[in-house]
Amino acid sequence: MQFSKPKLSFSQIINMNVGFFGIQYSFALQQNAVNPIYKFLGAENGDLPMLQIAGPVTGLLIQPIIGAMSDKTWHPKWGRRKPYFLIGAIFCSLCLLLFPFSKELWMAVGLLWILDAANNTAMEPYRAFVADKLNIEQQPTGFLAQSFFTGFGQTLSTLSLFVFQLIPFLNNTNTNNIPYWVFASFFFGAFCSIASVLWSNKTTPEIPPSAEELIELKNSKFGIATPFVEIYKAVKEMPANMWRLFIVYLFQWFALKCYWDYKDLTIAKSIFHTTDSSMANKVYQDAVGWGGLISGWTNIITFISAFILVWFANKIGPKLVHFTCLILASLALFTFPHIEDKFLVFIPMIGFGIAWASMMGVPYLLIVNDIPKSRYGVYMGIINMMIVIPMLIYSLSFGAIFNSFLGKEPVNAIYFGAVFLLIASGATLLIKTKKVDSDVYTN
Repeated sequence: MQFSKPKLSFSQIINMNVGFFGIQYSFALQQNAVNPIYKFLGAENGDLPMLQIAGPVTGLLIQPIIGAMSDKTWHPKWGRRKPYFLIGAIFCSLCLLLFPFSKELWMAVGLLWILDAANNTAMEPYRAFVADKLNIEQQPTGFLAQSFFTGFGQTLSTLSLFVFQLIPFLNNTNTNNIPYWVFASFFFGAFCSIASVLWSNKTTPEIPPSAEELIELKNSKFGIATPFVEIYKAVKEMPANMWRLFIVYLFQWFALKCYWDYKDLTIAKSIFHTTDSSMANKVYQDAVGWGGLISGWTNIITFISAFILVWFANKIGPKLVHFTCLILASLALFTFPHIEDKFLVFIPMIGFGIAWASMMGVPYLLIVNDIPKSRYGVYMGIINMMIVIPMLIYSLSFGAIFNSFLGKEPVNAIYFGAVFLLIASGATLLIKTKKVDSDVYTN
């Protein structure tokens, strides 16, 4: 028998997405605090893309595998998706606790690999979790609630890099020359990661499989090769719109990596007038803190604008929303390197914050109705492969581009990203959207 998926209250949608807060706090530390630690431990500017290769590689390997596994999982007590993001959150917390104790560059790089693997284990099932629980009418609210908690988690994460520097004793350094404000940020992140996921686990039950689905799960053979077979089949049968989304993501996420890796170095030069990014330079530490404050500002804009984008997505469609937001992000990256006043720089980054809200939720609305409901996990994993493939290409290529074609100038990396965001905005218009009137599940 078929039933409509039960309509959830707004508070229930919020509760189910709280765990995204902790996952995104951890992700923001990777974006904003790992490169400064690498610099404190002696890394060169041109080496940063390769040192960050853990993110795209683990995302490419882990997310679709976890997605395929979660599609084939059901436990009466633990559920289908929740065991995976709980395990991921536990390992995230452990890595965040250990990260500031890195004594050598190789130790920090190794911990980033484990941290990224854990983040990816937690992230992918969460996307499928929302698609599982919500009917089509509520999916915009669900996915953009994730954007809200993305903004909230990343706001606290990035602001911590600035606020903890205001506490005098945290400006001292340990024997590895890593400031104690870095320790405070990572320790708070470890708490947020596990506490928020536990909250969602406790407050949100999963929809149990139907009798037919349970029989299918019991009869399906699951071995080491099963996730890879499922991924191969899913890619082979992938809807055309997902291929179109991949073109958007190819340029969008390459551009974002340009911004994340070279934002602080650009701020250091344009606003703080220093090119010395050594661990002994307090001015560079101030620039990193201000970069965290700017990221915090953009994430405040993200969680303020997330639910406003729900209205726009319903009114004019998700395609035009995402197109416009990518234009705003591109204009922000073209503009902010020219601003020398550290307070005025917040103005263009409003557009980037709005765009980040769209990036975290709207693309899923563009393709969710093209995806078979029984394969949400594997297809959400493949969508995240589309995120990490551009990052992998970036990690393997951008060091040479930076050193040979961009004159080793961080600001040129920002401009490079701005151009790619413009291309991504044009590619968004190629996606064909369709309206679906009903959403049912069998029980």
